[in-house]
Amino acid sequence: MSHIVAAFYKFVHLPDFAEKQSPLLTYCCDRSVKGTILLAAEGINGTISGSREAIDAVLSFLRADSRLADLEQKESPADSQPFERMKVRLKQEIVPLGMPLLDPNRPTGTYVQPQDWNTLISDPEVIVIDTRNDYEVGIGTFQRAKNPGTRSFRQFPEYVQTHLDPTKHKKVAMFCTGGIRCEKASAFLLSQGFQEVYQLQGGILKYLEEVPPEESLWQGECFVFDQRIAVQHGLETGTHKMCRSCGHPISEEDKISPYYEEGIACPYCFETLTEEKRRRQEERQRQFESENRE
Repeated sequence: MSHIVAAFYKFVHLPDFAEKQSPLLTYCCDRSVKGTILLAAEGINGTISGSREAIDAVLSFLRADSRLADLEQKESPADSQPFERMKVRLKQEIVPLGMPLLDPNRPTGTYVQPQDWNTLISDPEVIVIDTRNDYEVGIGTFQRAKNPGTRSFRQFPEYVQTHLDPTKHKKVAMFCTGGIRCEKASAFLLSQGFQEVYQLQGGILKYLEEVPPEESLWQGECFVFDQRIAVQHGLETGTHKMCRSCGHPISEEDKISPYYEEGIACPYCFETLTEEKRRRQEERQRQFESENRE
């Protein structure tokens, strides 16, 4: 493999987060590491890619700060660099729930290891919630999981308030891509009076890495926020591509739809395809094809 993709996050008080931006960006760029790292007063969240040596160096650089000494990463292989540039951004929240006063450093849900997850979500008394957005759920999720139908994570509190009841839903199990959204989602549920809240340790990515396909309750592929688009069991690159017009993940089945034109439109955006947009997309497609022939 030519590149390592490392994802990491940690909720920790970083009042000096803005001061870390420039040195961190320089350190990553000097080692040809690309990706995105978010910094906020509530912590750090990032996905980066580079050589084995470069990734190890960046992680060591981060852990040199005693507040990040126990920072953990999840890794997967990539045949090529899945990011175009390196960005270190300052944010109000490292995962936007729209509740900056909600402190994930306070009690969150009970962690469940991937090896124990199947037993938990097979319990009929447990309601299983996929905390990701609708387009992510659409290409893969766990058996029995509820899809909140959200377009952004900020809509999750509204879903909880309209669809869940702490007096009826005694046991709630939640999961997301890498675990970070569940930190805030579980903290929110506990603040709303839910008593038994569980979250998948390491998220879907850790489950797909550690649980054999023959034992898996996962169905489909897992969307990731880089040029791989999706991954499968063993964290191998999935079969989905991305519509270059709207950014929606595209399956092999979507490609045979009469509404799919490569680089122009797909079944999820063809209704919004105006003549002006078609001209723009056709020009971009010509440029894309020309660049890939060079």
